[in-house]
Amino acid sequence: MTERAYFKNRWLPYALLAPQLLITFVFFLWPAGKAIVQSVQRQDAWGLRTQFVGLANFRELFQDELYLQSFGTTLIFSVAVTVIALGGGLLFAAAVDTVTKGTNAYRAMLMWPYAIAPAVAGALWYFMFNPSIGIVAYMLDVLGYDWNHYIRGRDALLLVILASAWKQIGYNFLFFLAGLQSVPRSVIEAAAIDGAAPVRRFWSIIFPLLSPTTFFLIVVNSVYAFFDTFSVIHATTQGGPVQATSILVYKVYNTGFIGQNLGSSAAQSVILMAIVILLSFVQFRFIGSRVHY
Repeated sequence: MTERAYFKNRWLPYALLAPQLLITFVFFLWPAGKAIVQSVQRQDAWGLRTQFVGLANFRELFQDELYLQSFGTTLIFSVAVTVIALGGGLLFAAAVDTVTKGTNAYRAMLMWPYAIAPAVAGALWYFMFNPSIGIVAYMLDVLGYDWNHYIRGRDALLLVILASAWKQIGYNFLFFLAGLQSVPRSVIEAAAIDGAAPVRRFWSIIFPLLSPTTFFLIVVNSVYAFFDTFSVIHATTQGGPVQATSILVYKVYNTGFIGQNLGSSAAQSVILMAIVILLSFVQFRFIGSRVHY
């Protein structure tokens, strides 16, 4: 039987909702609406007057080869970050779930990367892979690989992928570990009695039971790869070399704050917002329907 809450004062529920609604409007709805308005406008060189140009900003974007190139870069980057971060988090969670002593210490160490600010994480990886003083770059040179993310786009892209995924592994680890600990032990023990090997038990029993957690983390990591990786890229490669690591969110910053073309930057932000909304819809429509709670 469902219990319902009743308020003696009819305005109390609205008062309780008002702070959250105000925050949503100020930090989400109003900026999004402002971006939509600016995307169909163009400012003069001094930023004093604006002119309505319709869809001209969008047409120019889709005629720009560098902007179209950033779509492919964003796709590779987002998929790689999501897969590595989810795989790493699941691997560490499965390992810690079997540990009987020192579990709290393992949890704390694996959560440290998530507590680090993205810009700091990017700076750490930048110094480790620096071709002149980086310890990882030195080890790769000893192994015969001349690492240099200053001049090679593939090295730069790999660097920002690893740094961004490393930053997110701790978050995924925490949720996967909570999901693993909620799996009934009796089900696992019954499978073991029936002769199922540990790997078979994991993929046939445990992992399907983690589908709600996995689906939630897929959505969160996809949004993270599209938006929250800006600081990592800015601290490591600044979109270079030759825009090899300039994903869509970094293009928005580069066009608006460096190039001072607010109309084009707003149009890019609208396109990025539409892509994320479409991606979330596809995930909920086709992946979410296969999730069993």
